[in-house]
Amino acid sequence: QVQFVESGGGLVQPGGSLRLSCAASGSIFRFYTMGWYRQAPGNQRELVASISSSGTTKNYADFVKGRFTISRDNTKNSMYLQMNSLKPEDTAVYYCNRLNDPSTTQGTQVTVSS
Repeated sequence: QVQFVESGGGLVQPGGSLRLSCAASGSIFRFYTMGWYRQAPGNQRELVASISSSGTTKNYADFVKGRFTISRDNTKNSMYLQMNSLKPEDTAVYYCNRLNDPSTTQGTQVTVSS
């Protein structure tokens, strides 16, 4: 069973940037289509972005298009989310997992506030 650990969250001002990382515990990671998700208090978890196993296909939710970039490095069993032009409404706990996997991981808190 591959486990995922997120890092890189924090407090940032509106308009700022953060880069999230997701570390996988096994090399089988390279076969997985992966996703970044987020959940704000009182809201359901939502898919932010996804990336194919090879990294060639990327999809984004409308609310982050043009601001966030998903990437992965299979040699490092890692995935990333570069977040630019952050808005207060991006405040949430961000999670990484296989696409369509409903299980919960640790997550990393992102807070966008002045």
